[in-house]
Amino acid sequence: MLIRQPTGKHNILYAQSKYHSAIYYFPRLMGLIVDEGVLGLSNGGVGDVSLVMRTGARMIGLVLFGCLCGILSGVFANLCSQNFGNDVRKAAFRRVMALSFEQTDRFSTGSLITRVTNDITQIQNLVTQCIRGFVRTFLLFAGGIVCMLSLHLSFGVVVACAMPLIVLCVLFFIGRANPLFAVLQEKLDRLNNVMQENVAGTRVVKAYVREAYEKERFGAANDGLVETQLRVLLLFSYMTPIMNMILNVSVVAVIKVGALQVGAGNVTPGDVMAAVTYISQILNAVMRVNMIFQMVSRGVASGRRVKEVLDCEPAIRDGGFDEAAAVRGKVEFRDVSFSYPGAGGERVLSHLNLTIYPGETFGVLGATGCGKSTLVSLIPRFYDATEGQVLVDDVDVRDYTLSALRGRIAVALQKSEIFSTTIGENIAWGDPAASEEQIRRAADAAQATEFIDAKKGGLDERVAQGGHSLSGGQKQRVAIARAVLKNAEILIFDDTTSALDLKTEAKLYEALKREYAGTTKILIAQRIASVKDADRIAVIDNGRLAACGSHEELMENSEIYRDIYDSQLKR
Repeated sequence: MLIRQPTGKHNILYAQSKYHSAIYYFPRLMGLIVDEGVLGLSNGGVGDVSLVMRTGARMIGLVLFGCLCGILSGVFANLCSQNFGNDVRKAAFRRVMALSFEQTDRFSTGSLITRVTNDITQIQNLVTQCIRGFVRTFLLFAGGIVCMLSLHLSFGVVVACAMPLIVLCVLFFIGRANPLFAVLQEKLDRLNNVMQENVAGTRVVKAYVREAYEKERFGAANDGLVETQLRVLLLFSYMTPIMNMILNVSVVAVIKVGALQVGAGNVTPGDVMAAVTYISQILNAVMRVNMIFQMVSRGVASGRRVKEVLDCEPAIRDGGFDEAAAVRGKVEFRDVSFSYPGAGGERVLSHLNLTIYPGETFGVLGATGCGKSTLVSLIPRFYDATEGQVLVDDVDVRDYTLSALRGRIAVALQKSEIFSTTIGENIAWGDPAASEEQIRRAADAAQATEFIDAKKGGLDERVAQGGHSLSGGQKQRVAIARAVLKNAEILIFDDTTSALDLKTEAKLYEALKREYAGTTKILIAQRIASVKDADRIAVIDNGRLAACGSHEELMENSEIYRDIYDSQLKR
């Protein structure tokens, strides 16, 4: 997957190089002021005020120039990281949209949210540090050493003694903290999962008076996150004082070495002052590694998590067939068996053979958990059959491109997914190019017009997040209108009328039969009243096709169907 190269990288490097050139020159000017402007070493001990003024003016100019370069460096670095994060976030979201249900469940919703938001933010910070922090640290470190050694080689002894201590300190603390960053992101996953579940299921939580329990569950997840964060912060809080101590001892050592060399006539007091500034720059550069490695360690841990998403190849892959077929609306199951991933091979469907003909209204009936929803999930390839073939219009569904296959099918799922936008826009998901007249026609067929017109805004009435401002039946009718609007060859209702009363349901099926006679309609239901008028009804029992026929035929030939009928309708 291609990610854009961050914009303005060369501008950052140029700005930083100019900025650090000013920093390197600054201590030498300060040394010149001390040696000549104050002490007058080359003028018989008489200071030169004009030299102090001229050099001071140059130093002010360098400060202003360095300030400008620092601002530009920050602007370009943030521009790079934001563009990079923008590309990665879009790439990650595209991949999430391509994942199968199985893969989405494996990651979990909270984890995917964390990876696309917080983890990519950590990667952005890493990019900023790599472009700006590493460059700045390296220039301060290398340039400071070169400049200090140019004053006198004896100053290099201090650097040689201090550097191993600092490197060992950094390696020790980073080594201890690095494994904690992956744990930290996992704790954040758990926190997001709890938060997402409680926001989505707030009505259930309140209905069962489980607020106290959920507060404890959230508190436990939050405490785990805070505990891990504190462990990381405590590690680095020990590191900073130790490195400060090494820095201060090094400054004292430079002054001591400088005093000896001044006494020997090898360097001047200004050189010593410049050396103190350079050693401070060198050791401060190394100390910045503290912050940089924190960012890098966390960024690398987050990068691995985002890479898991980007490298996750979709389990459901495109075929190559997207042409118009001679047969339209036919569905066939040939010796189909299916087991959910991670279910230990336990079959939900077993050697099922079934043909649904174009334009037919086909009902699927059976007990809870018998495999009804799983059966219809194989048609649009939400999952692939473990064994056998599923064919649409005489073509194996695995041979279609996903867009061509799913373009032939409209699905209204068991759980009505409603988005936080207007009612009209929710219905228009079935066909974004649909006119208001077409939307209203679909709403009429779904028996939704009455409640929509009763709303103050009509089709323009905004829906609360998750559809909480609508009743269960209203949400189902909006979802049905969305599916009907698509005007697909095959229309699947997966127990989508469970919240409708029998009168409204009867009107719905009557409208579908009248307005969409040529569409193949597959009705999954728990109630015989919902499917008894279908052309044919399949009875599923423990993943097998127990019987198939019209209502009258099943009443005569299927004991399972008669038992269901007697339990629901017989008085």
